Amino acid sequence: MKGILIAALLAVSALANVRVNVRVGVGHPIRRPARTVIVRRPAVVPARVVYAPPVVWTRTVVALPPRDRLVWEDSEVLTRQEDWVDTTLKVNARGDALYLRTEGRMQIDFAEVEFENGQVQVVDFNEAPLERGTFKLLDFKDGRKVESVRLIARARSQKARVTVLMGK
Repeated sequence: MKGILIAALLAVSALANVRVNVRVGVGHPIRRPARTVIVRRPAVVPARVVYAPPVVWTRTVVALPPRDRLVWEDSEVLTRQEDWVDTTLKVNARGDALYLRTEGRMQIDFAEVEFENGQVQVVDFNEAPLERGTFKLLDFKDGRKVESVRLIARARSQKARVTVLMGK
């Protein structure tokens, strides 16, 4: 019985670390050589995607709004041994800004913010190195509904946590 449990854990572990090429949709605004990643939480690609022109991320350190103005948050822990990771955080909430909180050292290649109307805003981090801090990810003052946020990132320290928060 113990041997079966260990074999099952090893099989799950092996599946979790399968590396694949980053998949982007037709018309994706960033053109780079194919990167291999571990897919943690796969993106559900809508039937019709319209990519907005990419936004180049600028490091803007901010203070988060008061807790009662935050409507959603989720995070992912990255480890250095995984290298690049592709993860999608399901938002399904309405707000006017997204924030990025980082703990540990990491790099982010790009983020995709998918809105309820099928529009996807790509934020190009261009592999920006990040350390602990809270930054503005994206503003959308019209109070839009965000379906998901996809991140392609990697830890540069033993462990790093990336958290995405939405304010209203």
